[in-house]
Amino acid sequence: MNQGKYVFAQIVEFLPQRVFDRMVDEYDGNKYVKHFTCWNQLLCMIFGQLTNRDSLRDLMVALDAHSSKSYHLGFGRSVTRSNLAKANEVRNCKIFEEFAYHMIAIARKVRQNDDFEIKGKVYAFDSTTIDLCLSVFWWATFRKAKGGIKLHTLFDITTQIPAFVHITPATVNDVKAMDYLVYEPGAYYIFDRGYVDFGRLHRITSHSAFFVIRGKTNLKFNRMYSRKVDKTGGVKHDQIGKLTGFYVSQDYPEKLRRVKFFDEETGRTFVFLTNNFDLTAEQIALLYKNRWLVELFFKWIKQHLKIKSFWGTTENAVRIQVYSALIAYCLVAIIGTELKINRSTYEILQVLGISLLDKTPVAELLTVIDYKDVKEQFSNQLSLNLF
Repeated sequence: MNQGKYVFAQIVEFLPQRVFDRMVDEYDGNKYVKHFTCWNQLLCMIFGQLTNRDSLRDLMVALDAHSSKSYHLGFGRSVTRSNLAKANEVRNCKIFEEFAYHMIAIARKVRQNDDFEIKGKVYAFDSTTIDLCLSVFWWATFRKAKGGIKLHTLFDITTQIPAFVHITPATVNDVKAMDYLVYEPGAYYIFDRGYVDFGRLHRITSHSAFFVIRGKTNLKFNRMYSRKVDKTGGVKHDQIGKLTGFYVSQDYPEKLRRVKFFDEETGRTFVFLTNNFDLTAEQIALLYKNRWLVELFFKWIKQHLKIKSFWGTTENAVRIQVYSALIAYCLVAIIGTELKINRSTYEILQVLGISLLDKTPVAELLTVIDYKDVKEQFSNQLSLNLF
């Protein structure tokens, strides 16, 4: 079926074009467009992500070098620097945002598994700041001489796919992003101590969901009774009680569980708060330990996809590029799962990145390739084996 097709054309088949076209029609994305459509724009952006282009000029040099193949790659017949720059500037970023969420839904579905020790949906919520030059990105105010944006991400621990991404100016406090979350009954949500806001945490309880959060040192907690614990496993105490501060006790009037845990690997002691009274104290500590996966995700996309150097300066262009990176991330994850490739996402991305203009069937390319050579060729890049 893939005989004679470029690798890029083969992987594009994993994108649901009809769904994308419906979204384009909803926002009139192709209004007054004759040649360079939103679909052409999307493929150019994904090509730039997979080939790790540093700038718009760098991307256009790569595209121009293979202009004779543009039709077969899906770029259309009139890909120019001005066309792509203008499209990123004026076309509604909501098209790419909604398509990114559609790809996220597909990726989470195909990667569902029961490998995690604690059954059910497990999410970690955190944010990362992307620094920008304020003189160039004038709209991204952050500090006096520095700009930036934040990616607030709800990361699905079991599938290793982001379930929700919210982009804000870097000045927005992390806890405010919690207002945009839709909590699933029975699911677990893991937070670092920067998200301690008991009014917002009580909202999780009211939705019959569970949270695990690292407590602050100045926490006012009245112990009502303690549970028996095996202190040889790192658990120091497991207590049930209520908050005693005037305002926090009004924000969260119900009982809470406090677990103190010593981590032998790091030599640090952690205090966790949770509204779950059924899991063991060791399982509460395990949930928080897996919060680190969202940090690995941030490091991975910053190192292997283009969300630190941007190909446009407007807010719309920046958002389109971020959503294109998420689409590329989900695309690689879907390909690896659908083709049953027993390799890390990093390895799949690197093989695809250097093979997009080959005509080898993708399944064959990803199974017979010498991965040791790939790792040596890209030894200057950090391989975060997330999957």
